[in-house]
Amino acid sequence: MTGVLDVIWHGLRDSFLMAWEVWWALVLGFAISGILQAWVPRERVEAALAGSGPRPIALATGLGAASSSCSYAAIAIAKSLFQKGASGASALAFQFASTNLVWELGLVLWVLIGWQFTLAEYVGGIVMVLVMSVLLRRFVSRELEEQARSHARQADTGHQHHMASEQLPWRERLLSARAWSDVAHNFRGDWQMLWKEVTIGFLLAGFIAQLGNGFFSSLFVQHAPQPIPTIENVIVGPVIAVLSFVCSVGNVPLAAVLWSGGISFAGVLAFLFADLIVLPIIAIYRKYYGRSYALRITALMFVTMVIAGLVVDGVFSLLGLLPSGPRPSRTDIFGSLQIDYKLFLNLLGLAIFAALFWLTVRRGATDPICGMKVDRSKAITKQLGSEKFYFCSEHCLHAFEAGAERQADSRHQPDASHSR
Repeated sequence: MTGVLDVIWHGLRDSFLMAWEVWWALVLGFAISGILQAWVPRERVEAALAGSGPRPIALATGLGAASSSCSYAAIAIAKSLFQKGASGASALAFQFASTNLVWELGLVLWVLIGWQFTLAEYVGGIVMVLVMSVLLRRFVSRELEEQARSHARQADTGHQHHMASEQLPWRERLLSARAWSDVAHNFRGDWQMLWKEVTIGFLLAGFIAQLGNGFFSSLFVQHAPQPIPTIENVIVGPVIAVLSFVCSVGNVPLAAVLWSGGISFAGVLAFLFADLIVLPIIAIYRKYYGRSYALRITALMFVTMVIAGLVVDGVFSLLGLLPSGPRPSRTDIFGSLQIDYKLFLNLLGLAIFAALFWLTVRRGATDPICGMKVDRSKAITKQLGSEKFYFCSEHCLHAFEAGAERQADSRHQPDASHSR
């Protein structure tokens, strides 16, 4: 019994430590998504990112590299870009860049397992964008892409209506409580939809980390002639990621576990690249885009990640850049809470989170149909007797009215027991 409790304690502890690594990035990413949803007019996004040519994909890659490193936040931002007219290729390029080309991910990789992994992560991110762009139409037709866009605009987090702040000049947006209220309500809407998937992801990673190195090393072919071990590792790496991953920064400790357990350089890279196809995120894709598009882009990303891992491993091998020397021990992987830059970044993230939620409480009301928080000054309203109800969309208003009519009809129907 003591052993079970010890495993539970260490699993929860490591889950918390991984969440500690990425909390600020999660908050920042969802805040950026809220700003994009509220402030960026659809016409501008369509003009900048629509199409699959080099320019919009390059712009999306640059925008992703400048944004949050968290996978959950990246897909939330990509969804808002896709809703507003960005092509599927541009949205996926943004996701790849946001989870592979950001400085904080490279820094954590450098500290835990070496600069070679940092460089390989950046090179691999660019390779994945290029490979995805070439292969996209073999997996997703234009018709399916447009169906997915329509589905995204009608998704549950979306109950998205026109935001007046989209039409305000930037100076007025920055100073307007109404404009920031739009951001706050979009921020809260994304959290309401995704908090279960995010929590499950952290818990899975924390408990998977309790499996010993012997378990991981048994999964990898290490003594067969090349290229069999590399090919096997580069496929097994993403499979492990699918079952155990949190966020792109948060999975670096697990990558270190795999590296110390014997997986190849290419396998570690493929594991790191696979942050966008873990089970909780695939479930989110299904919610955002529909089942068919979700499955096809998941297959596309898996193939892209495997190819990128093999390409980068091959190039680094030719250039003599593969890491050598001792691999990290388990004690090197998980740290402890300290007074350092992460503490201040997480406190800043907590302040942003609290401020945006407070704004939804101060200016918001709850839609009685979907539970979404809406700004009272912009919501669709319905007066029923002495009570006023607020709705995020006409759809919820109509559902409420239909329910009210059914209740009224039932009250007017005679009681069957009295009619006999």
